[in-house]
Amino acid sequence: MFSKSGAASYGKAFLGLAFTLAALLSPMLVSAQEGPQMNLQRVKLTAGMHLIDAQVAFTPEQRQIGLMFRKEMPQQEGMIFVFEQASQQCFWMKNTLLPLTAAFVADDGTIVNLADMKPQTTDAHCSAQPVRYVLEMNKGWFAKKGIKAGSKLGGPPFEAKR
Repeated sequence: MFSKSGAASYGKAFLGLAFTLAALLSPMLVSAQEGPQMNLQRVKLTAGMHLIDAQVAFTPEQRQIGLMFRKEMPQQEGMIFVFEQASQQCFWMKNTLLPLTAAFVADDGTIVNLADMKPQTTDAHCSAQPVRYVLEMNKGWFAKKGIKAGSKLGGPPFEAKR
């Protein structure tokens, strides 16, 4: 039988072990992924008068897999990565087959910076300042629509932050 403090210590040790195992196994989860994640929750975003149908990568596993293994993506679709707190976000394109542009987005929906990313590379593309959101679209989508750093995105993720 455990005392309260003994049970608390056992619980903390168990949680620490669980987090360590998750950290060790998460690279295996990505390598075990056989295809693209296509059934994530979606959200409607706006960029000026343009509508975006974005899959939401909210969990660490969803963010890690992102748009890997996708062979095509409709022009109006993308993926928004949602992080727990603002920090410098860096993305790479290992196992990603499509050329993409990443928009690093502040809490109020303002695009901080954009980065064009080449498929299947490990080059780091980072936010110019701490952000909680990154929106990936087909490469050139933002440029074709005249959307650049300083432009604002609209939609549920940004409404509570205004």
